[in-house]
Amino acid sequence: MSESQGEEPMQVSYIFPNGDRYEGECSRSASGVMMRSGAGKHTSAGGVIYTGEWHEDKMHGKGTLQHPSGALYEGEFKDNMYHGRGKYTFPDGSTYKGQFHNNRLEGEGVFTNTQGLDWIGEFHGNAALGLKMQHNI
Repeated sequence: MSESQGEEPMQVSYIFPNGDRYEGECSRSASGVMMRSGAGKHTSAGGVIYTGEWHEDKMHGKGTLQHPSGALYEGEFKDNMYHGRGKYTFPDGSTYKGQFHNNRLEGEGVFTNTQGLDWIGEFHGNAALGLKMQHNI
């Protein structure tokens, strides 16, 4: 096989020894190791499903992560973490839409509770001081 610039990704279907499954694009690293790269779907043996973009074997770019509990994250990832803009739906149906930084709610966002009321403000992980309820008049 001749070495070309920007080797084309390969489509694979792979089952890991722990029962996880990956279907999607892979490419070879400089050292010859196959890595998830491009678009793909990873389903863990425990039922967690990630569908989206991969870079160097990590969730990176836009994607969706579904948990068996009903929790769902849709948005941007960086190095296997929620990072950038996204929406997180909690198992009870409440949602957070806004900024994430290294898996944490971080920055401007909107929390919508189970009654459908929107709370807007600045989020810092578990703290959200000065939230204001949005009034729809």
